Amino acid sequence: MANPLYDTLYGSHAGKQDVFLHLPDGRTVTYAAFLDQTAQVAHALTGMGVQAGDRIAVQVEKSAEALALCAACAQAGLIFLPLNTAYTVEELTYFIENSGAALVICDGAREGDLTPVAERLGAKTATLNADGSGSLMAQAASQPTTFETVARSKDDLAAFLYTSGTTGRSKGAMLTQENLLSNAQTLTQEWRFTDQDVLLHALPIFHTHGLFVAINITLMVGGSMIFLPKFDVDAVIAGLPQATSMMGVPTFYTRLLDDPRFTGELTAHMRLFVSGSAPLLADTHVAFEARTGHRILERYGMTETNMNTSNPYDGDRRAGTVGLPLPGVELKITNAETGETLPDGEVGQIEVRGANVFKGYWQMPEKTAAELRDDGFFITGDLGVIDADGYVSIVGRNKDLIISGGYNIYPKEVELVLDAQPGVLESAVIGVPHPDFGETVLGILVAEPGASIDEGAVMAAVKDGLARFKHPRALIAVDALPRNTMGKVQKNVLRDAYGTMFT
Repeated sequence: MANPLYDTLYGSHAGKQDVFLHLPDGRTVTYAAFLDQTAQVAHALTGMGVQAGDRIAVQVEKSAEALALCAACAQAGLIFLPLNTAYTVEELTYFIENSGAALVICDGAREGDLTPVAERLGAKTATLNADGSGSLMAQAASQPTTFETVARSKDDLAAFLYTSGTTGRSKGAMLTQENLLSNAQTLTQEWRFTDQDVLLHALPIFHTHGLFVAINITLMVGGSMIFLPKFDVDAVIAGLPQATSMMGVPTFYTRLLDDPRFTGELTAHMRLFVSGSAPLLADTHVAFEARTGHRILERYGMTETNMNTSNPYDGDRRAGTVGLPLPGVELKITNAETGETLPDGEVGQIEVRGANVFKGYWQMPEKTAAELRDDGFFITGDLGVIDADGYVSIVGRNKDLIISGGYNIYPKEVELVLDAQPGVLESAVIGVPHPDFGETVLGILVAEPGASIDEGAVMAAVKDGLARFKHPRALIAVDALPRNTMGKVQKNVLRDAYGTMFT
């Protein structure tokens, strides 16, 4: 019996001497060597008593060995649970307990804190450090380089990814083998990846973007990756001449544009730049194209679905949109109260259906029932609109919708006006409590480097461009907007900071 995920992404490269990973120290790892190590890690895992279907909680730094651990989980039929390296012990305790993890693999520096937690919850621990050392690899080193792949079906769970938990406890999204494979197959075709591609990989691998998009696409075609431990401008600029493609979050591209070494000549040979995980400012699109001649391809995905839409590889990549629904993905805009499908041009909640959509939330049947309809459509929580040409634009999150004096206000609409003003680098618009209107609009502004913001001129522009009920009650200048590790603005942090301004 087969194991579709392992067989397709990994097993198909057995014995191949082509380079899979280019590492920062100049070493390369071939597919054959990577799969040998994967088998050794699979033996080490099963030697610790874990069985197919067990959850393996992993909080380690990015490395070739960490990637082999992910592959080994697939080969042994284990459910891979990657965890943000910034999580505290208290946060990790919740994830370990909620998932029922049988094994916790962490950096050696955290072993002392996590071992008592794991033991109390009935889990074992092992270590894996950024340099590849630790108890896991020590056990793996003496193991055979072949492992009998555990049989799994396309409907079996392959991974848990926990949501960010900005509005309550994080939810464990259950992803099947088919969820991951279907998306990788679609993106490979849509973005024209081949075995000749060299992907510059500077993303974290505890998140779907770096792990299940970038890596799985590379594996699907048998390409290679320049595997950087994190985003570093010097390292990226040094790696670009050897790359054909790059995936990043908007911050990657703004930081590159800030560096005079990032030129059209440096990127002339590149085939594709992809951006996601957070909205890309239209100004960044324009500046990037002016500097390099490339138009960044922006797409839209979620923890629960991987990718849903993409701007086209061939055709108009429209700034401010996330493109068109991917093949095999149905997307509609609905009324949040009635569930009725809305016509193009009207703002509503985004719902998606397809083989990419997750199975549900682990041990949260009520949440699953509330967000995953019986007909398979997933209520994303994002607010969006579809234009006459079918392009999707995201206008915010349901929880970010501002209702002031009975009027609905979509933050994105106000942010676009604020962002366009002289001296404004970017903005965030939030709703805060107000005694008369229930909520009122607050604008948070970040100035361009070396610039100052004329708040009076900004407010005058807002009054010219937006209805009165959408006008910010106040503008606040800050040095930077709070963001999570994937570059998304944390509006909950802003609401916490400024929520009592008018009460």
